[in-house]
Amino acid sequence: MRLSGQNRIAENMRGAIIALGNFDGFHKGHQTVAQTAIDWAKEEGRQAIIATFDPHPVRHFQPDAPPFRLTTLNQRERLFTAAGADAMLVFEFGAELAGTTAEDFVEKLMVERFGAAGIVTGEDFTFGKGRAGNIEVMKQLGEPLGLATKSVGPVSANDEVISSSRIRDALKAGDCETATKLLTRPFAIEGTVIHGDKNGRKLGYPTANIDIDHYLRPKYGIYAVKGRLPDGRVVNGAANLGIRPTFDPPKELLEPYFFDFSEDLYGQVIEVELHHFLRGEKKFDELDDLMAQMEKDCAKARDMLG
Repeated sequence: MRLSGQNRIAENMRGAIIALGNFDGFHKGHQTVAQTAIDWAKEEGRQAIIATFDPHPVRHFQPDAPPFRLTTLNQRERLFTAAGADAMLVFEFGAELAGTTAEDFVEKLMVERFGAAGIVTGEDFTFGKGRAGNIEVMKQLGEPLGLATKSVGPVSANDEVISSSRIRDALKAGDCETATKLLTRPFAIEGTVIHGDKNGRKLGYPTANIDIDHYLRPKYGIYAVKGRLPDGRVVNGAANLGIRPTFDPPKELLEPYFFDFSEDLYGQVIEVELHHFLRGEKKFDELDDLMAQMEKDCAKARDMLG
């Protein structure tokens, strides 16, 4: 269930425990915050809600920032539901929310609009105009209003705190394995399959092209991938992510070719998981050389995906 942060929450959802954060990527650290809220809600027989912000606050304050998203709202909703949340609450981040004082955020939104009984955040969570609010402020403002609070400390892997920026750095370096470990699942790009220039089809490798849209740009190159189809099937493949330097004009796309698969996916929404980085993008002067390389890439991807 998806709830809008603009609306008063319905009576049957009031009195919930809300995990509050951005949760882009919903990595291991985010999962710990969410699980704390879900466990607390179960103990008290309450609903568990995971809140997120869309667009991301960074997009409001730095509209020219390059794409950095790790998940779409739809992906987050599925991840939150799988974690055990009863609903996802979406704060639409714009000038109004950015200008809301910490006091109003707690009293007018958390207590009056959403009827929250408890809030769980990460220790570093800030809120309110000028980021004036933190977990201590939430506690002080919430207590007299009957709003309880809990905070969750950072979660580490290899003595380093797990963060969305660490995951972004790993993906930009083509390090799928580290990203997968920190996310607890492979990074996945979801999108509608669109018509391309049919170059892959002409070469004997028809691809299901996806616009990368607002996602972070991982390292350009060839990846071993798995595709999740609308009916739940999972297929193995190899994909080019980048601008296809052999072809003019350059066009930024994710182009997965799925092994032993010949169905029409145009117009369908699929999710493509990046499992292993095989090599960087390269311009080929001869199509025969490109085809020979594609054959090697596909053999390597099949091998790596087992």
